[in-house]
Amino acid sequence: MYYPLSKLPNVGLTIFTEMSQLALQENAINLGQGFPDYPMDKQLIGLVNQAMLDGNNQYAHSNGIPLIRQKLAQKVADLYHSNIDPDTQITITPGGTYAIYTALTSFLQKDDEVILFEPAYDCYVPIIELNGAKPVYIQLQAPEYAIDWQEVRSKITNRTKAIIINSPQNPTGSVLSKQDIQELIAVTEGTDIIVISDEVYEHLIFDDLQHESILKYPELLKRGFACFSFGKTYNCTGWKLGYAISAPELMAEFRKVHQFNCFSSFTPTQVALARFLDNKAAYLELGKKMQAKRDFLQNALKNAPFKPLTSHGSYFHCYEYQGGLKETGIDLAKKITAQYKVATIPVSAFYHDGGAPNQILRFCFCKQDTTLEEAGRRLSIFN
Repeated sequence: MYYPLSKLPNVGLTIFTEMSQLALQENAINLGQGFPDYPMDKQLIGLVNQAMLDGNNQYAHSNGIPLIRQKLAQKVADLYHSNIDPDTQITITPGGTYAIYTALTSFLQKDDEVILFEPAYDCYVPIIELNGAKPVYIQLQAPEYAIDWQEVRSKITNRTKAIIINSPQNPTGSVLSKQDIQELIAVTEGTDIIVISDEVYEHLIFDDLQHESILKYPELLKRGFACFSFGKTYNCTGWKLGYAISAPELMAEFRKVHQFNCFSSFTPTQVALARFLDNKAAYLELGKKMQAKRDFLQNALKNAPFKPLTSHGSYFHCYEYQGGLKETGIDLAKKITAQYKVATIPVSAFYHDGGAPNQILRFCFCKQDTTLEEAGRRLSIFN
């Protein structure tokens, strides 16, 4: 039998799948994968049902139904004071990861270089490599997981085609500041570098910080793609619906790829979300609610051998193991899952080479308080 040459020879089962399977096998509390275990808004569910009953069950426009794009343009104007054309600058996609994939695929050529920051969301590198390009790694500076912009400057070459940023960041919860954005503007000025801005956690931001979307900055929007997720905002990760916003010229290239891949996204949820976007409180109050869960988990783990690191956003909080075990991060995570029935994700899995520090684990806190409380109880006896 003929087996074709793999385009991703180093890719196997993802750590998220592996730990979720182990959590299921061990009947463990799953604080690994980023999905809520509490119900989503019943009104939004009802709107999807109504959209189906109203006959919105056929293909939507490839770019997304007009109403949802219009509502998103208004939202961007309200939040970021940026005038976005819903017809030429917004495309609805089947999830935020798809938006990132399509954005990169729309312009990457063989042997291009893409700068990314580790620890990094695990989709970035495979997308770069599938397009024949080369990832260029820069490690965020612990414990704040900040960007060293001098190192960024040193890594830029005549092959640098893109820089990927992610704020609030997965897995660390770090948040880019205005100063970071000014540095990004400075290092890309006068170049052809495109910025891919992963902003799926835009509303999950804490401690009175502000989200610095590239949509606020014309210098970046003209050369960038901002990618978003409805799933992270409305607790409906299984719907796999997101969107991308860019300059018209870049979005035209994005849509060329999109139309031959997915073509269009699920119609009933687009109709429902277009109507639900009028409920501004649903996303404006999300940060405070999720910050309370971050703090609840931290209190629940106060007697466990873990030191909380800084997290200013996302679904996640990283903790450094303070006990005497010498296991690697993955072995530590598996041990905790098997013996104490709490699943986490080792942060080492977010480095291309399993980089240090090895004993930092990512906990997902978008769970019911009872779930977080029980996880804390189980881990309080861990040693």
